[in-house]
Amino acid sequence: MFARAVCLLIGLGLVNGSAAQTAAPEETGPWFGHVKFGYLATSGNTENSNMNSSFQLGYTAGKWVHTLDAFAVNASENEATTAEAYELGWKSERNLSEVDFLFGRLNWRKDRFSGYPEQFSESVGYGRRLIDKAPHTLNAEIGIGARQAERIDGVTENNGILRAGLDYKWQFSETAAFTQDFVVEAGADNTYLESITAITARLIGDLALVASYTIKNNSDVLPGTESTDTYSAVSLEYAF
Repeated sequence: MFARAVCLLIGLGLVNGSAAQTAAPEETGPWFGHVKFGYLATSGNTENSNMNSSFQLGYTAGKWVHTLDAFAVNASENEATTAEAYELGWKSERNLSEVDFLFGRLNWRKDRFSGYPEQFSESVGYGRRLIDKAPHTLNAEIGIGARQAERIDGVTENNGILRAGLDYKWQFSETAAFTQDFVVEAGADNTYLESITAITARLIGDLALVASYTIKNNSDVLPGTESTDTYSAVSLEYAF
């Protein structure tokens, strides 16, 4: 089903892009963001339901860009919860030039079924726009910080971390895009990796359909605990 949704999104993007007419650029204000929501329920021999939602709100002020991100996922089977995770993040970015910037980040993650049910990290660093020419953009970040994490057995870990990230976007038609975001937080006790792959196809106006695949991995977990969690999602997104 997820593979079919991805193929449908690519087809919609190519068809809508070829039919689109060139329009005058719209004026944009300092605020930007999106709201995303997806839900699927099945019944019969097995009853399943899953919900995923995310929210982003950003504000640009001169050389500063501030962004708030939130994410939630919940899944159940026969009334038993099988996945429950939340994320909240804040980023402040200060442009030094057209390609260079400094950043500060706060990230909170809670995952009921992970080897690390809760993690909070703070980091600062340097970023660079490696590619910024249509239809491709690629940004890279590297920084240092600290992380406070709670293991599934209740033990608390406090580590210094090295943080690195890559954000890639390919706008392969006027109405469709492919994005790949990758983050690593490396500490003495655990290395956290996150990869988000998505295809977005605009349906009408600011409404789009999004298919995404998320991978989250903790390198050091207790025996009997899976180190990797994955989420496949199809969602509607409203951008503003």
